[in-house]
Amino acid sequence: MVSLKAVIPVAGLGMHMLPATKAIPKEMLPIVDKPMVQYIVDEIVAAGIKEIVLVTHSSKNAVENHFDTSYELEALLEQRVKRQLLAEVQAICPPGVTIMNVRQGQQLGLGHSILCARPLI
Repeated sequence: MVSLKAVIPVAGLGMHMLPATKAIPKEMLPIVDKPMVQYIVDEIVAAGIKEIVLVTHSSKNAVENHFDTSYELEALLEQRVKRQLLAEVQAICPPGVTIMNVRQGQQLGLGHSILCARPLI
């Protein structure tokens, strides 16, 4: 059986959403209580895809950090018995789901962004 992978290009500058995206990547702008990119990942996982590739840019550390495990935060929430918040933080990247990052060195368009994911798919 072929393992499906999803590629999410998040390397753009977000110029259509300026000035809001001057300091915050567009993918991290919140919709209610979650960043936009989290909704995309949630839908991909709900579709049964367990491997996700984020094509990022050097200015997108916030996106990469969002999906990385935050051991310090999880330990603090555990210590303060904030179980609901701990569960929400751990659900950002559910067990069994792998989120990989690849950098797009130059912004040469959407096609190039997808092509940058090729080594991981």
